[in-house]
Amino acid sequence: MMLDQPTDAAEKFAQNWAAEILKTAPLIAPARQFVYPRQIAGEEDALARGALQLMVRPASGGAFLATCALGFTNSAMPTGVFACPNPQEMCALAGGYAYIVDTTQPEHCTHLEMKPVVEARPLVSQGLLLFVGFHSMIAWGASGQAWETARLSWEGVRITGVEANTLHGMGWNLLTDREAAFEVDLLTGHHQGGGFAQPPQRQKS
Repeated sequence: MMLDQPTDAAEKFAQNWAAEILKTAPLIAPARQFVYPRQIAGEEDALARGALQLMVRPASGGAFLATCALGFTNSAMPTGVFACPNPQEMCALAGGYAYIVDTTQPEHCTHLEMKPVVEARPLVSQGLLLFVGFHSMIAWGASGQAWETARLSWEGVRITGVEANTLHGMGWNLLTDREAAFEVDLLTGHHQGGGFAQPPQRQKS
């Protein structure tokens, strides 16, 4: 599966790299190989869950093999490759883990703290790649992370639409067992509404 230049500029960001999702390890591996995440506490056994392997061909510097550890083995967790607002960056989603890789310097990779990411959505007009989790959202811009919302839901976030610089969605309210509408300002990440509310504190007698 090759992912090359996008055909619809209204829905995808421009990119100066191509990536191929590999079903098996290459017979002849390139000289440059990178494993994500790098050695960090708590992720020592990440590769045991499996991995997304990509053959990446940047605009310069030669091809490299990227091995991205799966966050979760549940098939409902998204896996795929996305262009980023910065044309030299690549986003690899592997079982709900999101890796932002600088294809010109593949040793530079940002592993998003949101775990899992359940949806990635390009917002080209705003220059943002939006990551949706169970409770909040993170926006990635050309210069890195632009913002992160506060908590929008007790469990589950659903986008219903985008109008200009306002995103509309629904978040579940534990207290009412219903979804509640919210709006997010895509310029700042500030929101109004939503389903997350702390239970009222009981008065001490």
